[in-house]
Amino acid sequence: MKDSQALHHALMAMRHWGVEDQPRLIKNRENAVFETRAPDGRRAALRLHRPGYQSDASIRSELWWAEALVAAGMSVPVPVRTVSGEVLAAVPEAGRMASLVTWVDGAPMGEGDVPLAGTPAQQEAVHAALGAELARLHLASDAADLPEGFERPVLDIEALLGDSPAWGRFWENPSLSGPEIEVLQVARAGLVEVLKAMTAADFGLIHADALRENVMVADGQVTLIDFDDGVFGYRMYELGVAMSQNWDQPNRRALGAALLRGYGQLRALPGNAEALLEAFTVMRGLASCGWVIGRYAPEDPVVRAYAERALGMARQWMAPAE
Repeated sequence: MKDSQALHHALMAMRHWGVEDQPRLIKNRENAVFETRAPDGRRAALRLHRPGYQSDASIRSELWWAEALVAAGMSVPVPVRTVSGEVLAAVPEAGRMASLVTWVDGAPMGEGDVPLAGTPAQQEAVHAALGAELARLHLASDAADLPEGFERPVLDIEALLGDSPAWGRFWENPSLSGPEIEVLQVARAGLVEVLKAMTAADFGLIHADALRENVMVADGQVTLIDFDDGVFGYRMYELGVAMSQNWDQPNRRALGAALLRGYGQLRALPGNAEALLEAFTVMRGLASCGWVIGRYAPEDPVVRAYAERALGMARQWMAPAE
């Protein structure tokens, strides 16, 4: 959807909240997201949900989950209801559903492919805070009494590494050569064994997209935004996602240790957490290599960039065994 179309559809959507505003486009990827105003005048985020990505029931479940997290003491964006009291509104002009959620102040932790700002000590501190926040998320999610009909995708071994992964058959990224495909297939087989060995895996609701752009930082506190990718998944995958943009940083091990330290202060970690963190970080890299398939033209540089990233992560992970 073109940006101009997205803005027009956003104006149409805001009628459901009785607000006349000029929304500002923030991003136009899976969902089109805008900064706008809630009926009470406060800042809010409008989302035009990508058709076919999440069902209406799944989006409603995400918004219920957010309210449950706030009730448990967390700070996350929660839905603002329409003038008719709904959390979702249809925008026929766009063929999309829309939701409006409360705004979160702060600045993103960073962005992908850009070195982290701050000193190494500051970087470790924010990763420890993120680890603690993810632990709170998992504790609150486990304590929540999910309503009948609660629906979110499941990211299990098949969805991550099976024949038809949820984010695409990453080994079919069109930029890969034959030898490169073999590298990813060897890594895939090794990661399958890692998951099979997790006989008592911690599995439940996870954010599943705690990338730097989705972690807002203010006064040393972190807040998670954008729960659109939330799933039932491995809790260690959650931490792997958070580390996936750090895979090539010189202090990645210190950042990983800080993330685990923050998490472990509130919630138990498996005994081999450091090794699992490395493995689940690679799993996210492979998933992203598949995610670009069909979203970009085969010759788009982004397709190759994600492939090279996955190859770098896979080779790095397998290096001790070579």
